[in-house]
Amino acid sequence: MQAPVLSYREHITRLLALGLPLVGASVAGFSIHMTDTIMLGWYDVTALAAATIATSIWFVIFIVGAGFGYAVVPMVAAAAEEGDEVRARRITRMALWLSAAYAVLAVGMLWWSEEIMLAIGQTPQVAVESEKYLRIAVFGMFPALTAQVLRSFLGALHLTAVQLWITLVALVCNAVVNYALIFGNFGAPELGIRGAAIASVIIQILQVIALVVYVQWKRPDYSLFQRIWKSDLEALREVFALGLPIGITALAESGLFTASAIMMGWIGEIELAAHGIALQLTAFMFMFHVGMSQAATIRAGGHYGRRDEVALRRGAISAFGVSLSFGVIVVAVFLLIPGVLVSLFIDPTEPQRDALLALGITLVMLSALFQFVDSAQIVALSLLRGVQDTQVPMWLATLSYWVIGMPASYVMAFTLDFGPIGLWLGLTVGLGCAALLLGWRFWARSVRIG
Repeated sequence: MQAPVLSYREHITRLLALGLPLVGASVAGFSIHMTDTIMLGWYDVTALAAATIATSIWFVIFIVGAGFGYAVVPMVAAAAEEGDEVRARRITRMALWLSAAYAVLAVGMLWWSEEIMLAIGQTPQVAVESEKYLRIAVFGMFPALTAQVLRSFLGALHLTAVQLWITLVALVCNAVVNYALIFGNFGAPELGIRGAAIASVIIQILQVIALVVYVQWKRPDYSLFQRIWKSDLEALREVFALGLPIGITALAESGLFTASAIMMGWIGEIELAAHGIALQLTAFMFMFHVGMSQAATIRAGGHYGRRDEVALRRGAISAFGVSLSFGVIVVAVFLLIPGVLVSLFIDPTEPQRDALLALGITLVMLSALFQFVDSAQIVALSLLRGVQDTQVPMWLATLSYWVIGMPASYVMAFTLDFGPIGLWLGLTVGLGCAALLLGWRFWARSVRIG
């Protein structure tokens, strides 16, 4: 039977109902990371600079492997729409396999990081501190990637509220453990940046345990973990074919921001610390778009599974409208109270507080420039994933971020001598190109369901 045609208001209502818990989970999840940054900023500026670089590199490695988890969303959503529980189970299991294999590779990539830091121009002190963090944090890659697959599985089945509650509990636990291990409170040893890494691994393990328990309790009909060791080469190939381009696309974007942190480190330690603060605030606000884009992928996957082009088009317009509306709010906040936001990350007794605060305020105000293009490019990407179109978008994103955005940042920062301001203007150029090209791909081709 043909599904009823929904109005734009109904599309927006359903998108928000599905997406707001995911937004909350994304905000809470990012707040875990932001808690690390705030507390390390209170602890020591060098630790903050090292954590900025280290966590950026950790995330770059993570996001490639997370592509297998993200592939679960459209594939399971389409399978669920068709009532095919067996296919949904096969897809999710093989995504878990691929994520575990990738986590093993990640340990080798992150273990010897000091030499990498020195090679990319970081100071010896920042390089040493970064390696201290990464040699512990790398073991969180296993639970983090597993959790990504399980969140995607639950999201595809419209089970999003639990993700918010699990992440909120994790946020509180992380703050307590960080407070104990970074500063040596509650009788714990003072471990500084190592304490932040240990706290992250502990919280990641607790989250994946909670997700496994919930999946088993809420959807036992999928038998997700029964005979999980049994291989399924066909499903493995499908997840790999869809997930790898997603991971590489995410790598292209996150790599742009990581490279910007590396280049900011060439300018100076204060500049890098201010850059880290501005990125934290920008990324925190961006979590709204992350959550809503996940909901857009789920809904697009369902429309794609039903072969309903009208619903796909209306849902896409609704998703763009919601994200762009939130972008207006973010621009207003960043332009009105940048000093209040930046000061949250700086110890009042920090000797270099004034310089850090002044540059941080400037960069936060600059970040308001790319709010609209950043939201537009992630919505376009999420819709393309929903219709399982990932290979061409991978190339379009790589072109935008690395062939256009990265050279623009370098030229403006160093050749034209605009410094940190030029670097951020280059980021805006890259994101703008991605928004245009990915939007064109979706509306010109991928929105059509044959």
